[in-house]
Amino acid sequence: MTANRLITTIERRAQESPEHEAYRFCWRKEGEWLSTGRQDFVTQTHTAANALLRLGLLEKDTIAICSPNTPQILITEFGAFRNRLAVIPLYSSSSQQQFDFIMTDGGAKVVFIGDKHQYPLAYSYWKRHPEALRCIVIFKNDGIRLESDDTVSICWDDFVRLGMEAGESERTEVEARTARALPDDMATLIYTSGTTGEPKGVCITHANYDAAMRMHEELLTAIRPSDISMAFLPMSHILEKAWCFFCLYRGIPIAVNYDPRVIQDTIKEVEPNLMCCVPRFWEKVYAGVREKIASMSALQRMMVRRALKIGERRNIGYVRLGARPPRLLEAEYRFWDVRIFSRLKKAIGIPDPNFFPTAGAPLSDRICEFLRSVGIDVVIGYGLSETTATVSCFPAAGYEIGTIGRPLPGIDVRISDEGEILVKGPTVTPGYYNNPEANTAAFTADGFFRTGDAGYLTPTGDIVLTERVKDLFKTSNGKYIAPQMLESRMAENKYIDEVAVIGDRRKYVTALVVPNISQLRSWCSRQGIDTSDTETMLRDSRVYDHMMAQVGEVQSDLAEYEKIKKIYLLPHHFSIMHGEVTNTMKVRRPIVARRYAAEIESMYTEN
Repeated sequence: MTANRLITTIERRAQESPEHEAYRFCWRKEGEWLSTGRQDFVTQTHTAANALLRLGLLEKDTIAICSPNTPQILITEFGAFRNRLAVIPLYSSSSQQQFDFIMTDGGAKVVFIGDKHQYPLAYSYWKRHPEALRCIVIFKNDGIRLESDDTVSICWDDFVRLGMEAGESERTEVEARTARALPDDMATLIYTSGTTGEPKGVCITHANYDAAMRMHEELLTAIRPSDISMAFLPMSHILEKAWCFFCLYRGIPIAVNYDPRVIQDTIKEVEPNLMCCVPRFWEKVYAGVREKIASMSALQRMMVRRALKIGERRNIGYVRLGARPPRLLEAEYRFWDVRIFSRLKKAIGIPDPNFFPTAGAPLSDRICEFLRSVGIDVVIGYGLSETTATVSCFPAAGYEIGTIGRPLPGIDVRISDEGEILVKGPTVTPGYYNNPEANTAAFTADGFFRTGDAGYLTPTGDIVLTERVKDLFKTSNGKYIAPQMLESRMAENKYIDEVAVIGDRRKYVTALVVPNISQLRSWCSRQGIDTSDTETMLRDSRVYDHMMAQVGEVQSDLAEYEKIKKIYLLPHHFSIMHGEVTNTMKVRRPIVARRYAAEIESMYTEN
């Protein structure tokens, strides 16, 4: 039997209870959620494995998947693992340039695409590299019109049929490949978002995943057999990918959310107990709750304030420390939980929450305290593609708000003399794909990975993340500024959608601000400001003063040199297609600085 957990885990779970749910899925907004059992999932992955063999793929080859979330991603990946293939995940929103670079650098011979939105990427690549691409497999062919000269694309049903028609010798060869699998085999080749320069291919081996499974099993003891997890983040994101593998390893069913734009509907339909999130999800929840509270009567607001105070005393003051709350405090908390907190959780779509891993960017302490106070246990964590996701996260008890938790058992963290977080352990990548120069730069002489993040360790061993090393900048007055800290604070405000903080070698700090246009229009209508033209609305001095007041509200406790002194309001979001943000919505500061040079300069030249 192979030592690689990812290859054997779904078979092991199917043997325990074949009919138990493995995943559920719904294609359309108004459609029905359909459940698939563990044994059926195993059969699907074996069929995919046979089909991949019949497409002529050899051991150690790579395939690519560029699709919105769908169970076919998991089916294809586990079929690939049985063949000792590595999988390259691409974001479904990738540009043609990103797609071409990753496909070429990773050497993918087959690409699986989600629907008509990714088809042009794959077709265009094939036309220019016909010798490189053997097949395009389309998961969802609704509404797709293939180009007349397309001779390589097949639909998912054809792919499945290919696997079902495999002969005895072909099935035997797949089993032989599975038996030959080694822990050092590459499982995933995931490309970094690349906030600076070209993305790099991160090799994640089966040994990396195996270690991550063990560590998380030891740490996350609160998982219940009755839990269900929602796959909301893209499965091309290392956090969601590693989490889905862990759920399958633990036997937790996965509800696969196809369209992130309808998450507010699907979360209420599924009512998950677990879900990986990025801070933006909780920032929107928090902004919505604050708006609801603001519309309440004075008596209702007083009750909410009392409830939150009790929730904070109980959950932050006692439960956080692993202590039992006093009986009277517990009784009053139960009272408010029934009357306020449970209704809030039901309204969000999580009436029975367990915990919610949250990472990818800073979440403000205020929002974290609020969520924990009402009984929504966000588990703040930190990690990178290069560390197979998690380096650290909140423990069940003893966590410190303001930190990113403690290192997982078996992960060694130290801080360099320059303040950079360095990581070593069995989940750290063996290196970048075909990139020796990047490997030399990424590792210390004694094998620690340079994360590129600045931080420090508290006396209790928790990690405090201060900023990306490359994002830290210094004003012309010699003061260091951490832009991500400022940007995460701005996200608390309902009128602000996105922010890019500016100030490197400037005399003061400014920001490009993308307002929440719908919220801003509502405010403008109440003020009698014309909203028919967005650009004109944003240039109104009253709008500027209002937005500047919102910025001032969330930075009142900062030092003067840290505060944003001026803003420029943008009428559109930062663009992935134009390279202004990564697929994980991290600001590419050099590109933003070039693209908005005139707007930035206006904040330093106007009186």
